[in-house]
Amino acid sequence: MRIRHHLTSLTAAMALIGFSHSAQAQTEIQWWHSMGGALGEWVNDLAKDFNASQTQYKIVPTFKGSYDESMTAAIAAFRSGNAPHILQVFEVGTATMMASKGAIVPVGKVMSDAGVTFDPKAYVPAVAGYYTAPNGQMLSFPFNSSTPVFHYNKDAFKAAGLDPENPPKTWPEVALAAGKLKASGHKCPFTTSWVSWTQLESFSAWHNTEFATKGNGMRGIDARLSFNTPLHVRHIENLANMAKTGLFVYKGRGNAADAVFVSGECAMMTGSSALYGNIKRNSKFAAGIGTLPYYPDVAGAPQNTVIGGASLWVMSGKKADEYKGVAQFFAHLSKPEEAAKSHQRTGYLPVTVASFELTDKSGFYKQNPGTDVSVTQMIRKTTDKSRGIRLGNFVQIRTINDEELEGVWAGKKTAKEALDTAVKRGNEQLERFQKANQGKM
Repeated sequence: MRIRHHLTSLTAAMALIGFSHSAQAQTEIQWWHSMGGALGEWVNDLAKDFNASQTQYKIVPTFKGSYDESMTAAIAAFRSGNAPHILQVFEVGTATMMASKGAIVPVGKVMSDAGVTFDPKAYVPAVAGYYTAPNGQMLSFPFNSSTPVFHYNKDAFKAAGLDPENPPKTWPEVALAAGKLKASGHKCPFTTSWVSWTQLESFSAWHNTEFATKGNGMRGIDARLSFNTPLHVRHIENLANMAKTGLFVYKGRGNAADAVFVSGECAMMTGSSALYGNIKRNSKFAAGIGTLPYYPDVAGAPQNTVIGGASLWVMSGKKADEYKGVAQFFAHLSKPEEAAKSHQRTGYLPVTVASFELTDKSGFYKQNPGTDVSVTQMIRKTTDKSRGIRLGNFVQIRTINDEELEGVWAGKKTAKEALDTAVKRGNEQLERFQKANQGKM
């Protein structure tokens, strides 16, 4: 009995040693991200699924705060030699990352060095094009790309005598709907998140009008801001008038307005298509999705909206085997069934053409009306004025736009004063970026 007991103990001990050895043999890949709540759970599930699909690598996702905060943390970590392997960077940080040549390894190079099949043409063109260098090399992995859409509360529409299946398509229709919602007792008929992104950047592309010169910075770092045209002034004036009469209620910077729409406090909002997952999970009302509103008298409108969300950048200074793990993970995320699952769960755009086709064939768009709005808005033929916006110091420019427009909503500035000042202050940021990065990009 004792011999058998010793043998059993020895076998157990050897199994334990074997287990700890194999656990140690796994190569860890650090992934810093900015996804909280329902989207944070999605990111954790992506890592879990990949980790369970093979034994060689372990993706370790870490939430690092907002997009601004994670980018600042990564820059500090890179300088001290502790950068993660993968960093999620929002789209406004793209030009800054492109200029950080020594800090990043282009994703195209990571994939080819690892011997992983990688075809940039497999990705949705409007998404892939934004993260591709002028020489055709894809710089970052298109991960969570969104676009602004019009979210609305169908129950509130019914209560106000509005057609819940027919959201407003133009800005004059938004004002009329807001009036009816207010009359029916709604204290917040319309709001918006990401003011610069929805009301200036995408607004420009949707009306086939430049936000900045040089194709919105896509053709060079000597671009300058140009969003103080009569069309832009008219739009901000209209929103200011809606704010005065309680039809538009400003709820703060970034995505602060998301929570007040999901809670039912606000009945309509322009915001990210990626709010879909949160609405589906947490709202107590029937919600709908419409296209971004436009002015019907503007020639060329509606055109196409621009990209939002973020991409995954690979940081430099890591071991070859670790980069192989990164490449395997990106290949996993690109599988049609994986990419389709992510798109359907979150409301982010499908990153590959195959994942869009798979979702379409599955009947998902028919069963969930409005979930295809983001896709159709983005896959229209783009023009030089609507391909996307890629500017240096873009984070600072957005902050300036927020500051200036807050003066308008508070009734302290006219729309023209605010936009002229925002353009002037923003151009100072662009000049600074151009001087610092001339010849690097």
